[in-house]
Amino acid sequence: MAVEKTMASSSLAEVVDRILDKGVVVDAWVRVSLVGIEILAIEARAVVSGVDTFLKYAEAVGLTTAATA
Repeated sequence: MAVEKTMASSSLAEVVDRILDKGVVVDAWVRVSLVGIEILAIEARAVVSGVDTFLKYAEAVGLTTAATA
């Protein structure tokens, strides 16, 4: 399968559509210490996805429960 590069720029709508379709996960962890004393610790986790993408992966790891009728 060949990789094609195009010079056309993506519109904002196309970028948002791709992010919501595939999803984006950002996981950051920062620790600031001075002379061995922790001054500041920041932990951030962000997940951006569409509902369908979230439900697909959440069900796979057991975050959702199947509705029983």
